[in-house]
Amino acid sequence: MIALPAPRRARGFSLIELLAAAVILGILATVAVPVIETTMRREREQQLRVALRDIRQAIDAYKRAVDAGRIEVAADDSGYPPTLTDLVAGVPDKQAGHGRQLVFLRRIPRDPFEADRSVTAIDSWGKRSYRSTAAAPAAGDDVFDVYSKSAQKGLNGVPYREW
Repeated sequence: MIALPAPRRARGFSLIELLAAAVILGILATVAVPVIETTMRREREQQLRVALRDIRQAIDAYKRAVDAGRIEVAADDSGYPPTLTDLVAGVPDKQAGHGRQLVFLRRIPRDPFEADRSVTAIDSWGKRSYRSTAAAPAAGDDVFDVYSKSAQKGLNGVPYREW
């Protein structure tokens, strides 16, 4: 008796197996995309929180230095920095003398929700002067506070302008 060779089994996947795999990958992708977008938005919100905190702490430190008599200001000034640049460039320290500077920030962080990359980091922020109200912030002779100019709302439902 002569043995016949066993029939060769076809190698590879059938069309149905390929379609099933494609459907499963499609479902996974539709679930993963919103999760990735939310994660990226949370990261940008965290960057916004840190940037606002850093700038506001520097503004407060400038005001404390004015109140302590370390920075010379006119009698009718609010005591807040005239510009954000003063926080980085520094101002003369009256008490230390010898041309020493008080520097409050190494750099001004950029608003992470500013879409236009040609805008400078300083100009990416909305600025509120001491004489303006929180409800209607407006720039003026000093920088009392900063806020995001973004019209978007955060994941918590609060507009970024109000953070």
